[in-house]
Amino acid sequence: MTFERISEYQARLRLGQTTVKDEVLLCLERALSQAHLNAFLELYTEEALARAEALDQEISSGNIKPLTGVVVGLKDNICYAGHLVSASSKILEGFQSLYSATVVERLLEQGAVVIGRLNCDEFAMGSSNENSAFGPVLNPLDTSRVPGGSSGGSAAAVAMGACHLSLGTDTGGSVRQPAAYCGVVGFKPTYGRISRHGIIAFASSFDQVGVFGQSVEDVAHLVTFISGKDEFDSTCTADANDVLTLKSEKKFYRIGYSPSWMNSSALNPELQSMLQNFLERSTKEGHTLIPFEIEGMDYAIPVYYILATAEASSNLNRYSGMHYGVRNADADSLESTFKLSRSQGFGPEVQRRIMLGTYVLSEGYYDAYYVKAQKVRRLLRDQFQQIMSECDVFALPTTVGPAFEVGSKCNDPLAMYLEDQFTVLANLTGLPAISIPLGFDKEGMPLALQLMGSAFQEQGLFEAANQFCYKESLK
Repeated sequence: MTFERISEYQARLRLGQTTVKDEVLLCLERALSQAHLNAFLELYTEEALARAEALDQEISSGNIKPLTGVVVGLKDNICYAGHLVSASSKILEGFQSLYSATVVERLLEQGAVVIGRLNCDEFAMGSSNENSAFGPVLNPLDTSRVPGGSSGGSAAAVAMGACHLSLGTDTGGSVRQPAAYCGVVGFKPTYGRISRHGIIAFASSFDQVGVFGQSVEDVAHLVTFISGKDEFDSTCTADANDVLTLKSEKKFYRIGYSPSWMNSSALNPELQSMLQNFLERSTKEGHTLIPFEIEGMDYAIPVYYILATAEASSNLNRYSGMHYGVRNADADSLESTFKLSRSQGFGPEVQRRIMLGTYVLSEGYYDAYYVKAQKVRRLLRDQFQQIMSECDVFALPTTVGPAFEVGSKCNDPLAMYLEDQFTVLANLTGLPAISIPLGFDKEGMPLALQLMGSAFQEQGLFEAANQFCYKESLK
């Protein structure tokens, strides 16, 4: 039987209608049969089957935890003790983690099965998953297209049924954008809800662990058990287990939106039509639409890339060929070790962002770029605090259209960066956001809607997303 919901799956486990081992075997079979998609860098076959057998023993004793038997994949920048982790970069090829990320420990404590390590853009830098040192990931719905990035492997693995849910990281939309392209649910929490301990850093004030799933209900359930304060992460401030089971009764919401975004000329016409249908349908169903015009949004992309690259320049400074990772054998001095190891180990996109970040932090440009960008970020944050006090959720596109073709934007960094134009806002403001399937275009490719919520109000955001998760088709 095909996996549909955690609750239904665990009900079948209790009744003896299936076993965790059977489910793990099914996921492994799907992963292997679709290996050409390059979503998995590594499958933990023997380990996953051994854990499945142990969990089946626990179930036979009447012991079922909240995530018992749930099969989860990990993005290749999330540490798992005794396992390889590389952030899909040659500079960390062969590196084995000495400890587990807090989110991994919490998954295992609650009975989940970790099935493997998932491909991603190198150091989570990219919007198409074409920047991986181990080759691009392909979209399961159309292999001529990208799955989105940087967590493309995580999105593809859920879309192709090789795991029930997966973890990714979202720095500027790296969970929500691939979720939109692969037709699944993708969630980014409030900054500080989920611990970043054990996550290989890209931009520390933006990075958050996100979740992919087939349903809002399952994503919310998983988030409940990986959230909460962590002594290893001082930025993690949320109380543990404060996301509750979603309530099923219909509610009437105050929906904020930007008319200029919903009618943007950048949007694919079919997506624009679906978004207008969503607004019209919401009004007919009794919800209240509240239009807002957002000042400073033209600066969101440049502000994001100034600040994120500045933080990347600082965070990636540790990869020098000295402590771990690749060291060039031809180096004969400290300087040549740094230069040759980084040139060999880092890919073009990572090098580009490090150089840009170093530039905006340099003397003479720090005030002109970095300081101004921080001021604009604060203005956007304050503006959205006011907006969210007047509405329950804020609706906007996730992407400008369906997944684009592999290779179509590789030589145009600016076009690639603009893929994040609707997602960076949630990271700049620290607010929670979720991408939900909205429908399919005439070619059968998924289109999505994004909803943002108030800080640490994920309960309400999940309930709204669950209610608005329509699917229509333009086939």
